[in-house]
Amino acid sequence: MSVPGGRIASLDALRGVAVLGIAVANVPSFATVAAARANPLVRGDLKGYNCWAWLVSYTLFDGRFTAIYGMTFGASLVILADRYGRAGQPVSRLHLRRMVGLLALGLLHAYLIWYGDVLVVLAIAGTLAFRYHGLKPRRLLILGIAVMALGSFVALDVAWRMPSWPPGKLARAEEKWMPPADTVQREIESYRAGWRGQMTHRVPTALERQTTDLVARSLWQMMGLMFIGMALFKWGILSAARSPRVYGALATGGFGLGVPMILYGVGENIAAGWTLRHALVIDGILGYWGGLLVGVGWIGVTMLVCQRVQRLDILAAVGRVSLTNYLLESLLFTTIFYGHGLGLFARIDRAGQLVIALGVAAVVLVNSVIWTRYFALGPAEWAWRSLALGRRVPMRGPADLVSARAR
Repeated sequence: MSVPGGRIASLDALRGVAVLGIAVANVPSFATVAAARANPLVRGDLKGYNCWAWLVSYTLFDGRFTAIYGMTFGASLVILADRYGRAGQPVSRLHLRRMVGLLALGLLHAYLIWYGDVLVVLAIAGTLAFRYHGLKPRRLLILGIAVMALGSFVALDVAWRMPSWPPGKLARAEEKWMPPADTVQREIESYRAGWRGQMTHRVPTALERQTTDLVARSLWQMMGLMFIGMALFKWGILSAARSPRVYGALATGGFGLGVPMILYGVGENIAAGWTLRHALVIDGILGYWGGLLVGVGWIGVTMLVCQRVQRLDILAAVGRVSLTNYLLESLLFTTIFYGHGLGLFARIDRAGQLVIALGVAAVVLVNSVIWTRYFALGPAEWAWRSLALGRRVPMRGPADLVSARAR
């Protein structure tokens, strides 16, 4: 299922779904203190509408659409390698320049806008994963699961070793998991301040995510997702080329297995009082793999929609400028919640955050439709491809990098 310019409409639509879902998943990280994303007891309550808003977001959205984005990124590595090769271009060199450009955008995003950036790990994982794009899909799937398992193993290893930690190290870990009131207040004050005041929390948090967290989990998870995405694309799954029965099985199996795993983990954490060690074990097994299954379930649903809907213009428009939209969501959320904007940080409950996230997703969707009527590239895509090619590319020109280079 293709569109003019050599793009695959179903893959663009899947990216669009991922970007819109990421808005719902990421809103807590913009709206309140960082620890509340992993530990819902840090701030606010889990009663009434807030409980349902958190449960729906955590079960169906949190990390699930980032997983889809990682898989579609892996698919894009296969597509671009094929196009570069057929056009006689230096594949490895061009890819490396693309990843360097993405890394630069990610670093700017992480340290100047929002610490929760995913572009840096995409760039690093994409650089490492690219050399395996030529493997057969079955090997890619096995490799992807094996690499992802490393991230799960690290979480379990940390939990296993935790009782033997020195008291000071254990206390610091516990404080990070359930920060005291004065630490929470300092974070709130930093994000209610102006842009410079936010740097006291944003910079060290971004640095930790791009060092400790990257080595412990996110690199292995993202690389594994890319390998899985390569395999699914080579099997025709991400291009809506398989039968409805296949996608029905993915949707049923993904949600049918993933949702119960996640909900069981939630119940276990509630019963244990959300203790750090218990949560690490639950997240390292049930949350980690259950999230992958839910992501696969969303892929099945999206591909079924692609097969049944003749025009995918709206969702495909969001996916065509997915990088721009990802950054736009950060700009909108920080303007709403941070002190240089409306200053609503830590003032909106979980149900209100969900409403705001849906509003941001609607703005992104409408903006994408309007923008892609006039331009082939979004501003971020234009900057990224210009950096990769070492020259300015036309924003209204061909959407793919090979065609842009040929001009």
